[in-house]
Amino acid sequence: MTELIYEKSVEGRRGVIYDDDVEFPHSLPGELLRTSQTELPEVSELDTVRHFTELSHKNFSVDGNFFPLGSCTMKYNPKITEFAAGFEGFRNLHPHSVNVSEKGIQGALEIIYSLEKMLCVITGMDEASLQPMAGAQGELTGMLIARKYHEKKGNRKNHVIVPDTSHGTNPASASMANFRVVTVKTSSAGIMDFKDFKNKINSETAAVMLTAPNTLGIFNPEIEKIARLARKMDALLYCDGANMNALLGKVKPGKIGFDMIHINLHKTFGAPHGGGGPGSGPVCVRRKLEGFLPGPVVKKKNGSFSISDSRKSSIGYLSTLFGNFSVLVKAYAYILLSGSDGLTEVSEKAVLNANYLKETLKEFYEIPYSGRCMHEFVFSAGRQAEKGVSAVDIAKYLIEKGFHPPTVYFPLIVKEAMMIEPTETESRQTLDRFASAMKKASRLSETDPRYLKKMPLNSPVGRLDEARAAKELKVVFKK
Repeated sequence: MTELIYEKSVEGRRGVIYDDDVEFPHSLPGELLRTSQTELPEVSELDTVRHFTELSHKNFSVDGNFFPLGSCTMKYNPKITEFAAGFEGFRNLHPHSVNVSEKGIQGALEIIYSLEKMLCVITGMDEASLQPMAGAQGELTGMLIARKYHEKKGNRKNHVIVPDTSHGTNPASASMANFRVVTVKTSSAGIMDFKDFKNKINSETAAVMLTAPNTLGIFNPEIEKIARLARKMDALLYCDGANMNALLGKVKPGKIGFDMIHINLHKTFGAPHGGGGPGSGPVCVRRKLEGFLPGPVVKKKNGSFSISDSRKSSIGYLSTLFGNFSVLVKAYAYILLSGSDGLTEVSEKAVLNANYLKETLKEFYEIPYSGRCMHEFVFSAGRQAEKGVSAVDIAKYLIEKGFHPPTVYFPLIVKEAMMIEPTETESRQTLDRFASAMKKASRLSETDPRYLKKMPLNSPVGRLDEARAAKELKVVFKK
């Protein structure tokens, strides 16, 4: 393990030589001037470069190794899409620049217009808005649309139904839209229990939020039956599209009963995901809901593009104009590069990789819900927990072995849950290396459980008291 040297400042060392007689264009009031020298680090240019290079090596990324974070689709991001987003005409474009006119940004407007159409084809919907800047904001958009849709019809709706396996943002988004949340339990087959759902849906149900496939990695074969019952109650059926990576080219949510869907472009279409952003969560809807989408709208007429605020029933703006534009460019490039056949291959290989890994490891970990999975699956470390080894202990061991851990303790209904999503971009060799580490962790839980409790030993940061770290966040090092 490399020795960590926090203090790199050496008195008198310089990286930049500047003129002491620098004249500032504007004078500052005396009360804003410093009365003492700033305590800035004194380092050379080489010290500075090595410092930031060292920090970059400490960051874990999908470019460095396997990142099987369940429900997050941490796939490889093609560098050509980064190159496309870096074109000067896109990189230097600002939505509020006084020099920008519709005539001068036709390329950007065409991307927005075309991407909306592409996403509608992929999802089987009719209209889309690219404004939401994250999946959670896409969910909120859907719930705000549901509220306004029912208000306009004069419906008395007060709650939203979610399964107990839903992403935590689903009930949060429904609550933020001022709906009460009604939870439906999961059946022994790992899908939303239809009998429980039938008992809880009624004339006051505004929407039903389903993830397809769900967070257990299972596609619900009763979706059309659920959709018919929702329509009977005049409730909208919302698809959390975070797991769209399993459906590309295979299933169009709009064709099997869903009224709207958000898609995480930063997951499904190869833009970087993690580190707090940037994200993008466009919402696609059926024709009856298009007037409620957030504005603005890009219109095409006689081969040219213009911006319009023509949606009279719109829920309003959710972000500045068109959200995170650079992510939109990357997703547009990714779809063009893949083509229809390529997108279908994405989902096929994602499902193949997940099932391969699941079958490889099923003798070592409990499977709470059996059967073929989609793009991800959930194991339980319940067997290992009986030996005193938790899912977190296994996660820490994987860090020691150079892998990012899978999602642990979610879904909440699975004891010692580990949700694993390999994505389509990983090779069989990588999956086998990961499977070998998982098998070794299982064996160690039998032979040397205390060893697993010490993990990781050789990472930049060792075993933390995570609960305390979350409550007492300290981001500045002091001796």
